[in-house]
Amino acid sequence: MNASTTVSDVIHAHFDGLTRAERQLAESLLQNYPVSGLGSITTVAENAGVSTPTVARMVQKLGYKGYPEFQAHLHQELEAAISNPIAKHDRWAANAPNRHILNRFAEAVMANLRNSLGELRTATFDDAARLLGDRNRSLYFVGGRITGALAEYFFTHMQVIRPRTTLMSSNASSWPQHVLNMQSGDVLVIFDIRRYEADLTTLAEVARANGVEIIVFTDQWMSPVAKHARDCFKLHIEAPSAWDSSVVTLFVVEALIEAVQSSSWDETRERMNTLEGLFEQARLFRRPR
Repeated sequence: MNASTTVSDVIHAHFDGLTRAERQLAESLLQNYPVSGLGSITTVAENAGVSTPTVARMVQKLGYKGYPEFQAHLHQELEAAISNPIAKHDRWAANAPNRHILNRFAEAVMANLRNSLGELRTATFDDAARLLGDRNRSLYFVGGRITGALAEYFFTHMQVIRPRTTLMSSNASSWPQHVLNMQSGDVLVIFDIRRYEADLTTLAEVARANGVEIIVFTDQWMSPVAKHARDCFKLHIEAPSAWDSSVVTLFVVEALIEAVQSSSWDETRERMNTLEGLFEQARLFRRPR
């Protein structure tokens, strides 16, 4: 079990080998993860409808010495997930080796990429690419205060590749009119990383109830949006900085852009040519000679 492995990862990895009662417990823990595992062993057992010994047996089967160690890992995850920029900076600074920041940052980013690709299922990527490339579906993009820039970057490319794309503001007050326009089968792409935004979870819940397919880009601790998502990209984001890294998220976004445009290159090329013609015709957008 490496440092980047979450309790959720461990539960999923062992799920097929659990007994019926243990699976019932695992599903209960994952339903409101990680909060569902923060109570006493008795409370966790009662909430799952299983016996206390079942809880004790399952956590040992997962590789923990006992319930206290299992719960300690959940507390550590929760602390990491809600860390503010100052806390993140101080944690990195306390353990920073005496090397140039470029080297330390590069090592962190490369580790993030390796870990993310190791956990990313190609079936998830391929399904998301199919959804994004389906021109019978409208696409909506939204992010939070920081991740809104990633949503805009993704949208900017996709609106050239295909029609029926909409960028939603990070301001939640403008979302109802967008939800009003969403049809069953449309796709909502959400970016949400730690210190998750409750409004994005509410948006995902409402959209999913209306038949909208959700694609979420999140971190290794997983936004609550993930439980409403058809495709979830759980990507590693930690860096030696007060801020989280977007490198791996951008890597996956750009790979999806290429997958979508390659799947419909004739149509994409035609749109690009038309757009270039419009730039040439419109005086305001004419390129300098």
